[in-house]
Amino acid sequence: MLAVENLAKVYWSGSTRQVVLEGLTFRIRQGETVALLGASGSGKTTLLNLISGIDNPDSGSVSLDGVKVHALAEPERTLLRRRRIGFVFQFFNLIHTLTVGENVALPLELLGCDHASTQARVADLLAAVGLGGLEPRFPETLSGGEQQRAAIARALAHRPALLLADEPTGNLDEDTAGRIIELLSDLARQEGTTLLLVTHSLPVARVADRVLRLSHGQVAPAEEP
Repeated sequence: MLAVENLAKVYWSGSTRQVVLEGLTFRIRQGETVALLGASGSGKTTLLNLISGIDNPDSGSVSLDGVKVHALAEPERTLLRRRRIGFVFQFFNLIHTLTVGENVALPLELLGCDHASTQARVADLLAAVGLGGLEPRFPETLSGGEQQRAAIARALAHRPALLLADEPTGNLDEDTAGRIIELLSDLARQEGTTLLLVTHSLPVARVADRVLRLSHGQVAPAEEP
């Protein structure tokens, strides 16, 4: 479902060359949950930006269901993200001028879905993440764990083929983090969504079907969580 082949990314600071990713190759099957472990600064977020087409590699390719992401023009990559990819971030990235319901509805509205089906999907997802009835609330009135639950609902609203989660529990206490990561993985499996979970935490990685480790610009299998 996701194929990353010989991916390389280099950054320059003046005359200093920093290799972030080099010859990175891995594949993820449809519906699989994969955790990618890596220390801070190892290139995890860079990799997600390359997979989603936000950034361009120096060499190599990313294919999503056989479509080479970086062969697409920028407008086509934007549509690919809008239709096929969901994101969950460490700092939630909810829009604070929108209500919880409006935040979750946003991906569907961008796709032109009708109002009735959008509202039904929002209600179902918020109930699934334990926030049923909180559609009128604004994000700042929620706890950190509740905001991340709303962010998960938003990421799944348009039924993405691929869900990218970038340190989704890094801003939460340990107990809340455990509940959130179980919720995220359970919902992804229920929805049939492929989940790539980026983290530096081995306990978080334990929800995955398979664990990879990113180190020195390359990916290798890690010990089972």
